[in-house]
Amino acid sequence: MKYLDEYRDPVLARRLLDELDQAATRPWRIMEVCGGQTHTLVRQGIDELLPAGMRMIHGPGCPVCVTPLETLDRAMAIAARPGVIFTSFGDMLRVPGTDTDLLSLRARGADVRVVYAPMDAVRLAAAHPDREVVFLAVGFETTAPANAMAVLHAARLGLTNFSLLVSHVLVPPAMTALLDDPECEVQAFLAAGHVCAVMGWREYEPIAAHYRVPIVVTGFEPLDLLEGILMAVRQLESGRFEVENQYVRAVRRSGNTTAQDAVREVFQVTDRAWRGIGALPDSGLELADAYAAFDAARRFEVGGLCPVEDADCIAGPILTGARLPTDCAAYGTRCTPRHPLGAPMVSSEGTCAAFHAAGRTAASADVAVRSTP
Repeated sequence: MKYLDEYRDPVLARRLLDELDQAATRPWRIMEVCGGQTHTLVRQGIDELLPAGMRMIHGPGCPVCVTPLETLDRAMAIAARPGVIFTSFGDMLRVPGTDTDLLSLRARGADVRVVYAPMDAVRLAAAHPDREVVFLAVGFETTAPANAMAVLHAARLGLTNFSLLVSHVLVPPAMTALLDDPECEVQAFLAAGHVCAVMGWREYEPIAAHYRVPIVVTGFEPLDLLEGILMAVRQLESGRFEVENQYVRAVRRSGNTTAQDAVREVFQVTDRAWRGIGALPDSGLELADAYAAFDAARRFEVGGLCPVEDADCIAGPILTGARLPTDCAAYGTRCTPRHPLGAPMVSSEGTCAAFHAAGRTAASADVAVRSTP
């Protein structure tokens, strides 16, 4: 663990905070896109240690949280069918649908299994030719290459009982949708390092130039985030709006071209609904026509779905950074990690889960706000 410790050094963290104090002359608003970054910021209390007036806005970069309710309801309808082995990463099992979740469905007898990679689902399909094996393929560009490779491998094996229920989303369209909102307060972005490890950062350059916002590709450890914030503030203070890379140990401008080639072969860009946010044009991936045989949404006719969000859940404004979890009347009362009303409370990258785990309350949030000029 000594290498991780290098990125959690409290002495270096204090130095970076001192540099931020010296660099910032205005109350800048910076959004971290990734939910993993949100959890580090909140768990370490970094967002409360920034210079007076500076605020981190927590963005929609939680793939579990933005998976549309209709997809979850469809997943449960498929999983409940006889002869189906429904597979997923573990963080999707407790995300609430309209009436239930996958974990409860498994308790009632459905064959729902946690896998650690989509290739595990392919192996299940090969081992159980008499069963339909479905993998719930969600996530940003980070997880798309592994899902693409699973489809390519299944095709090479000639498997006819393997399919994906796809709900991939893309980061750049979400950023532009936020910036197009006239009420948007975001003045700079910390881009997700793992997404950029796959895609690089060239697609962010037109966004930075058009909207005149700095974008800093940033890692996930405390020192990564502090340095990324400092880089963004220095751009803001000097009137620059460029894409910079803090995460140099993992990200190149061109990204991983082999992974990109696999994604382009298997998937195509499509409009996508984001839970709590709504439909965004060209913001998702779906299986290309050449691989339609592996599309669970086409293979299983699941009709009559009427998705209904809980009226007390304000996941949408939380995901866009317009509200904090502590603004929600159900936070910590009707909505807890054991009994979530919405995905942001149950996901390992959800903002509500981060606040709850850190013991943030409405009272503590009010103190933080009132102490900020």
